[in-house]
Amino acid sequence: MSVGFGKNACVSSGDERDGGRGEGAPPEQLALIRESVRKAEVPRAKPRTWRGAALAKELPVARVLVDKGVLHLDRYFDYAVPEELDAEAQPGVRVRVRFGAGRGRVRDGRREGGGLIDGFLVERVAETDYSGPLAALAQVVSPEPVLSEELLGLARAVADRYAGSLADVLQLAVPPRSARAEQRPSPAPLPPPAVPEVGSWARYEHGGAFLEALASGGSPRAVWNALPGGEWSEEIARVVGATLASGRGALVVLPDGRAVARVDAALTALLGQGRHAVLTADAGPEKRYREWLAVRRGSVRAVVGTRAAMFAPVRDLGLVVLWDDGDDSHSEPHAPQPHAREVLLLRAAQDKCGFLLGSWSCTVEAAQLVETGWARPLVASREQVRGAAPLVRTVGDGDLARDEAARAARLPTLAWQAVRDGLRQGPVLVQVPRRGYVPRMACANCRAPARCRHCSGPLEGQEGVDALKCGWCGQEEAAWHCPECGGFRLRAQVVGARRTAEELGRAFPAVPVRTSGREHVLDTVPGAPALVVSTPGAEPVAEGGYAAALLLDGWAMLGRPDLRAGEDALRRWIAAAALVRPQGAGGTVVVVAEPTLRPVQALVRWDPVGHAVRELSERAELGFPPVSRMAAVSGPPEGVAAFLGAVELPGEAEVLGPVPLPVTAVRGARRVGAPPVGERWERALIRVPPGRGAALAAALKAAQAARMARGGVGGEVAVRVRVDPPDIG
Repeated sequence: MSVGFGKNACVSSGDERDGGRGEGAPPEQLALIRESVRKAEVPRAKPRTWRGAALAKELPVARVLVDKGVLHLDRYFDYAVPEELDAEAQPGVRVRVRFGAGRGRVRDGRREGGGLIDGFLVERVAETDYSGPLAALAQVVSPEPVLSEELLGLARAVADRYAGSLADVLQLAVPPRSARAEQRPSPAPLPPPAVPEVGSWARYEHGGAFLEALASGGSPRAVWNALPGGEWSEEIARVVGATLASGRGALVVLPDGRAVARVDAALTALLGQGRHAVLTADAGPEKRYREWLAVRRGSVRAVVGTRAAMFAPVRDLGLVVLWDDGDDSHSEPHAPQPHAREVLLLRAAQDKCGFLLGSWSCTVEAAQLVETGWARPLVASREQVRGAAPLVRTVGDGDLARDEAARAARLPTLAWQAVRDGLRQGPVLVQVPRRGYVPRMACANCRAPARCRHCSGPLEGQEGVDALKCGWCGQEEAAWHCPECGGFRLRAQVVGARRTAEELGRAFPAVPVRTSGREHVLDTVPGAPALVVSTPGAEPVAEGGYAAALLLDGWAMLGRPDLRAGEDALRRWIAAAALVRPQGAGGTVVVVAEPTLRPVQALVRWDPVGHAVRELSERAELGFPPVSRMAAVSGPPEGVAAFLGAVELPGEAEVLGPVPLPVTAVRGARRVGAPPVGERWERALIRVPPGRGAALAAALKAAQAARMARGGVGGEVAVRVRVDPPDIG
């Protein structure tokens, strides 16, 4: 008699007569052998191929979406369902299957071999369209059905819109499994709450009617231009409460964790604990999956979260809410790179539910929703706007150059006075369009960029060092002079947050200076006098509001070579100015930018909607998004040329370019979609008129799938395809 040990070894019966030991074998060896045998008895091999096993008597074929994520395999594959897995192999569960075995690897009428990969069981059918033998399902990972028919339909719509694969979308939509979370039961659902009061929604012309429509089971669609101040989170909580009161579910998608925390607190204060789930990456995999399961099981009807929550499987969805759709965080960096706004628009159409797009500002896409009549405007009267907004004053770049006070601490006289007066009443916010310390330098007289004498690279300031340093070759420059005008004086083109904090600290030595940026973002600051230096999007909320705000280097944001530069600058300015006290309470905002520019005038009038409408009109004349649909094809020049030559574009398509892309430097963060470091890429834009976006996406997907099927990753030069790129230059 022998006992199997590992794969090939055995323990003989002679060893057993010795008590399981060899001559002189210590007792520890016996314990080790027994432990090894015990472990060997537990199945450690790959899941079975179910050779010779009986198949399920009813619906013996399972259609599986394999998790490959490549376009030429973006379809379902049929597998046989063994009788032992019949009960667990239900539509929506996670499964493991063997993939990649050819027709020649057949044994006893069943295909065998191939690597084990994950997938989702989509449906069970009685017969297969495949002519050859089927492999069997290897394993049902969990009997928990995580892929509903509604979620599958949404994922397919998103994949088709963005020329991506269904498997890639489901990776974004379904969080990774946690067995411990699945084993824990979800709480029992709570009864619908009472209809909340109108509250601060009364400030808007149709705010009360919007809440009443939601509470009565209606599905209103609105673009909401929120008044400045911190009431927006409470107002979102009230529309969610009205939807829950009608017995339906609600979904709120926000740009970052700080915004999620505010809405979470507002919902808890209004409705109490247990009525909503929070889905963010900060929660950790197990907690997030547990919250997601509670939503899928119907225990919770409301969801608040960041970008990934746009796919949350809310039961009986009655309302989707998106806050600040112009924020870059709403654009998913992973393939196929969908935008939360477009996903929620698809959900509103698919589920026939209400839709609310809110922001202090207004994007061109939001203006288009109103212009086409798909949504109604939800705005306050001009009297309400004037009563809630701060006073906005401007300082032109020419004024800044002539003002001697600006050379002391980057502050013109007007800004200096606003800071000094504001610090008597409370904190003052200073927004700078760049984080960090290192500034690039320019001549103080003629504004010509300071260049290195050796390689013509940009010269940068160094923390604690007087000499300049080249950003390309690294050589220092101690005796620079301007080749254009002969000047010796320098100024920073864009000064970082830390440098600004240092200069303001010297100008106001008795006032504490706080910074908020990428490395360290503050959520709130006290209402005591202080200088708060922040980069755009990282502005903390001040208790009682800021007494004043300075928006520095406005030209740096307006001068970006991007179609959305003006819209984005206005959105960032308004987001900072909305944290300032109203004009009646002494709130003042000083923006350092050319006063005649359209975004600056829109800020002064506090009219982001008017700015977005005018931008939409101009883009309609030029044929730019969102009036048209556009896609970007980028890669090495030979790859882009080959792709454009192979793709069968719709007849109305227009190809713009290709043009070279900036070379990615070794230093600094690499943007999503940017070329690899040091490589020279080109990009072509493909534009089609309204109504032809689906045809364009289908053509791009077919061409990319054909390249991959021919071995495009290794045999051909790879290219990247992105539908509706957020920045088109």
